[in-house]
Amino acid sequence: MKTADPALVIAVARSWLGTPYHDQASLRGVGCDCLGLARGVWREVVGPEPFPIPPYSRDWGETGPREVLGDGARSMMPEIAPADAPPGALILFRMMPRAIAKHVGILTGPDTFLHAYERLGVIEEPLTPSWRRRIAFAFLFPTR
Repeated sequence: MKTADPALVIAVARSWLGTPYHDQASLRGVGCDCLGLARGVWREVVGPEPFPIPPYSRDWGETGPREVLGDGARSMMPEIAPADAPPGALILFRMMPRAIAKHVGILTGPDTFLHAYERLGVIEEPLTPSWRRRIAFAFLFPTR
């Protein structure tokens, strides 16, 4: 599977900067959550979303037998080792030990990422050691 130009992915992701946080939304400049940001980047870089996203909980401590976000991304995107994730990669975070991955960001540089965060909206910030150690999965956006 061919992958999208990382510069395009980053430029599209940065066009969402300042979008207010809104749970389960995905409208640039209006509102989105972390998954909504990734969905919006997908629509612009790849094309229409392949399936509707069912409602989901905001519980970062959720546990369970299935990595719902990881499995969903794996069905549409090439998976890579988190340590090998380049700028432009979609990264999934496990926010609490033993919890399933529930947060999404996009790498914008070797040590920076962009994500939608409650109360802050879409921001770009350093990928600090505390963020880096939470990365559970990494994927590349495919081409159209």
